[in-house]
Amino acid sequence: MLRQGFNGASFAPAARLGLLMAALAPCAPYAAESATTGTADTSAVAEAVEMPALHLLGTTVAAGTTATLTWSPGANYDGQENPRAVLVANGTSPGPVMCLTGVVHGDEHNGLEVVRRVFHSLDPNRLNGAVIGVPIVNLDGFRRGTRYLPDRRDLNRYFPGRRNGSSASRIAFSLFNDVVLRCSFLVDIHTGSFHRTNLPQLRGDLTNLDVLELSRRFGSTVILHNRGGSGTLRRAATEAGIPAVTLEAGEPLRIQDKEVRQGTRAIHNALAALGMYKRNTLWREPPPVYYQSRWVRVNGGGVLLADVRLGARVDEGDRLGTVTDPITNDMREVLSPYKGRVLGMALNQVVLPGYAAFHIGIEAAAIDPFEGADDFDGGAEPARASEPGQATDAPDRDLENSE
Repeated sequence: MLRQGFNGASFAPAARLGLLMAALAPCAPYAAESATTGTADTSAVAEAVEMPALHLLGTTVAAGTTATLTWSPGANYDGQENPRAVLVANGTSPGPVMCLTGVVHGDEHNGLEVVRRVFHSLDPNRLNGAVIGVPIVNLDGFRRGTRYLPDRRDLNRYFPGRRNGSSASRIAFSLFNDVVLRCSFLVDIHTGSFHRTNLPQLRGDLTNLDVLELSRRFGSTVILHNRGGSGTLRRAATEAGIPAVTLEAGEPLRIQDKEVRQGTRAIHNALAALGMYKRNTLWREPPPVYYQSRWVRVNGGGVLLADVRLGARVDEGDRLGTVTDPITNDMREVLSPYKGRVLGMALNQVVLPGYAAFHIGIEAAAIDPFEGADDFDGGAEPARASEPGQATDAPDRDLENSE
């Protein structure tokens, strides 16, 4: 059953680790049974909403139907409304409401395609509960091909927003109150940012047991424990009592079929495991979980060329890539300070000294997963000095919270 998170209750680190591992342990068998038969334990839908009619954005969506609604966060420069599409599939039986959001950052396009594929694959007559999809949240940024709103604000730093705040805050307030608060669960879909790419992965605050329960329903997708930065949609939803995760997949300004397929499959598995939709999908492997991560920086400027791929497992001292001076041809190796897995990385490009190039998920044995858990946004460890040609493992707050 989806349980209330302990929300900062006092547990010894070993006890908290035991709780997480115990909760994660049954993940694979449960997901496999639910996805295959569609007969998940009914306690998993304890937060079910009443059906058959769904009332959203001033419209009533009848049971067993789909609808395309519009959400208008407010007037634009010319005083005209700037509506966004909201896709709704309302089932015929009671169940939770799953909310999917894409393109909160205007240059992260994989999310809109994941939402499209999930939504148009659903038959509402086989759906328990409802699915609400907002494929393009940041329409202004999307049209301009930029991460930001027209005023250069990052929308994903303003949730839950304020009715009379800045433009970004008003948009956040409108989405949060008009759509998100009607949902039982939230999946906010993102990609890497600033010429970086991410392995398909889920990010969530695993110290909240509701979020932990949700994250284990996505099959064998990698899970990274991350509370989420202040003002992010995921964190605001979680703090409002709506279990939420971020699904990261791929790189910005592209539609990548492989990453989109993986993201779509993960959401399909979650819908089946939550008892919302019958689907013959079988996941045999439990999800790998990483409790901390670090960005590895380069020490010299030049041409960055990676030697590893996303998802690669690395040991301490392994070469991740090289940085070569374009004038002198001097080459420096970028070495991994940790044993772990490459969860994200920069695309090959010209970089400045100090550029964060490789995101490493740390093996649990390497770091106490609950050390500094109250400040757990990818690690608060200070920078370490390094020899020429090596990399530092200092966390990058902007990148850790770049979703």
